[in-house]
Amino acid sequence: MILKGMEVSCNCYIVGCEETKEVAVIDPGSNQKAILRMLTEDGLKAVYIINTHGHIDHIGGNRGVKEATEAKILIHEDDAKMLVNAVSNFSFLMGTKVTSPPADQFLKEGDIVKIGNTVELEVIHTPGHSAGGICLKTGDIIFVGDTLFQMSIGRTDFPGGSYKQLISNIKEKLMIYPDETVCYPGHGPATTIGFERENNPFL
Repeated sequence: MILKGMEVSCNCYIVGCEETKEVAVIDPGSNQKAILRMLTEDGLKAVYIINTHGHIDHIGGNRGVKEATEAKILIHEDDAKMLVNAVSNFSFLMGTKVTSPPADQFLKEGDIVKIGNTVELEVIHTPGHSAGGICLKTGDIIFVGDTLFQMSIGRTDFPGGSYKQLISNIKEKLMIYPDETVCYPGHGPATTIGFERENNPFL
């Protein structure tokens, strides 16, 4: 499996199939030039752009990556309006009005996103940071977006957020996995389910 990461305005991950070199770009942030350079240098073909949620720091590179690659944009329906609305995605708070092309496909709990011949990402709907927040699981890896961080959790004071809902989803949908499951968050370092189970003060 191809797995690459970079920090732009958030942690952006490129994951895909070694055989076909087809990949998904998870949460392209603001530096789409760096993302496109990595794709080109490694001979990778982006077939999907997957947003774990619709906040500006996670969708800011959607337009540039899509225009360069024609990759399909995938997001949960409950966050889809953030792609095209600068107020909903909070870019207006930074004095800009950044939007993304609209979603090509909506994701929901239990969906499987197939990439090339070898990679499948299972969609886990984990609202709480935002209404349409998702995680993506493949093997013993979960891309957790802003749902879970090392020794922390996503903010819940934004519109659409819910502390009670987020904690419930983390416990019921993420903490069910083995301790060795690796979590790649939207910000900060990677962690594991076991480490968070033992050390996360919110859990």
